[in-house]
Amino acid sequence: MNRNSPVIIIEDDLEDQELLKDAFKELPYKNELFFFPDGQKALDFLNGSDIIPFLILSDINLPKLDGFALRDKIKMDAKLQLRCIPYLFFSTAVSQDAVIKAYSLSVQGFFIKQTNFEEIKKTIVVIMEYWARCASPNNFHRISG
Repeated sequence: MNRNSPVIIIEDDLEDQELLKDAFKELPYKNELFFFPDGQKALDFLNGSDIIPFLILSDINLPKLDGFALRDKIKMDAKLQLRCIPYLFFSTAVSQDAVIKAYSLSVQGFFIKQTNFEEIKKTIVVIMEYWARCASPNNFHRISG
């Protein structure tokens, strides 16, 4: 996990995309944001790119390939699984069943997407700071000997 790599945001609502763009602009993170309107486009990008994102923020209710199905495909793909990309849900579609399903798919977090801009920024700070401090397999450089 490269702390300076892009953040992938999978969100089909254009207003929510703008809120997230604005929130990141006001915060000290310089990660490029890659937005995808559906899970299939995000999956195509992940499979066709050598970029290893810092993390993935995904809505649940998405066209073509919803957030659960996307997480499942990433989890079952050996190549993508080895990239160790943190996958977090950031959604208004919150229920106990949704949270149970998410964690059964080994997501690394489930965050409620607030409608208040300041609350969205607070959540992004928590997410970004946590993952910036986390050790992950991609943080270690190979030592040849």
